[in-house]
Amino acid sequence: MMAMIVVGLVFAAIAALIHVYIFYLESLVWTSTKARATFGTSADEAETTRPLAFNQGFYNLFLAIAIAVGIVVAAAGDRAVGAALVFVGTSSMVAAGLVLLVSDRTKARPALIQLVPPLIGIVALAVGIA
Repeated sequence: MMAMIVVGLVFAAIAALIHVYIFYLESLVWTSTKARATFGTSADEAETTRPLAFNQGFYNLFLAIAIAVGIVVAAAGDRAVGAALVFVGTSSMVAAGLVLLVSDRTKARPALIQLVPPLIGIVALAVGIA
């Protein structure tokens, strides 16, 4: 069972790193060519939506931080509290990915990138602690 816990935490960490990268794109370089290409926005759209993207990026960062703290707490020996933090962060990521998928089918690839690693983390961690 410990192996499944490790697998779950590894996938949660991968999900957290993906969301830190999303934070970088949305909050720090939103109007750059790379961010515009990633999100499919024009220069005008990026400039207009800059304040919204800045705020949204921080949501992604905070989810990643919750997961990172959960991993550290679990590694320090408090498995229940650590898992709870990891579950909160990863579940929010999965839910957001599902919202993206349902709201815009053309965004299926980014939605799956956003939701598959945390979903694997949730399943593996749940099996490991069950």
